[in-house]
Amino acid sequence: MTTATTNIIHKLETLPESMVNEVEDFVDFLKAKHSKSFPKSASEKTNIVEEPKSLYGAAKGTILYISDDFNDPVTC
Repeated sequence: MTTATTNIIHKLETLPESMVNEVEDFVDFLKAKHSKSFPKSASEKTNIVEEPKSLYGAAKGTILYISDDFNDPVTC
C-alpha cells in the first residue's frame, strides 16, 4: 500500500458517515470519467451501471402526417 493510500484511508476514518458516502460517490465519478484508463476486474464488470443512451431522434419517422393548419392559432 502506498503512502498516499494510507493517508487517504486515515482521513476517511475520521470523516462522518455522510461525508464518506460523498467521497465514495466522487471516487465512482472519477472512475467513470476516466474509465478507459482503468483496467476492470471481473467483479467490477458485473457492478457497472450503464449510462442511458440519448433519446434524441428516437421518434424519427413515426409521425406520418401533420395537418397544414398545425401552427395556426386555436380558435374557440
